[in-house]
Amino acid sequence: MPITATPTPGAKLLTPKDHTLIMIDFQSQMSFATKSIDAINLRTNAALVANAAAGFGVSTILTTVAEKSFSGPMFNEITDAFPGQKLLDRTSMNTWEDAAVIAEVNRIGKPRIALAGLWTGVCIVGPALSALDQGFEVYVIADACGDVSTEAHERAMDRMVQAGARPMTSLQYMLELQRDWARTETYELTTGIAKKYGGAYGLGIIYAKSMFNSSEGH
Repeated sequence: MPITATPTPGAKLLTPKDHTLIMIDFQSQMSFATKSIDAINLRTNAALVANAAAGFGVSTILTTVAEKSFSGPMFNEITDAFPGQKLLDRTSMNTWEDAAVIAEVNRIGKPRIALAGLWTGVCIVGPALSALDQGFEVYVIADACGDVSTEAHERAMDRMVQAGARPMTSLQYMLELQRDWARTETYELTTGIAKKYGGAYGLGIIYAKSMFNSSEGH
């Protein structure tokens, strides 16, 4: 029997309302030892994710570890996107073992979790494997994570993918939330974030608009 295609999105694609984003330990002390990605790219990718999540109204949890006593403040590129939002500070390396974070996950009540943070092999592996064990779907924004070496980051990603987590990138995350340029209510938001944080893709948008007054999907 032939399969009939329909113009509908796949169920495994993220939408702004079906997941909780948890941004973990984007702090000075954690970034000093991060070697799998340079600090400029890390901050840019984290900013892209944070601004996309804030703009699309994604339920977002911001959490730090030993902020006052050791690790320092969260990147302002992230906190500026969520003005006034409380940071949940932990002692546990595994975010999923922190009662305050889990209370917020349960209050929000979404079945999918998206993760980004430092370090991939500790503070992302922990909640990813724990959430998977408890029946959540888990997405890991790989280029908004980093570790003490490329080997550490890659093996951590392998481990999570083998357990069932779904890897993606920061730009992919934002474009998956937009997904159709005919959604005019978020068009300027998406292209604006891309122009600021989207690297060469953002430059392309600026060029097309400046030289030909053209835009995505128009």
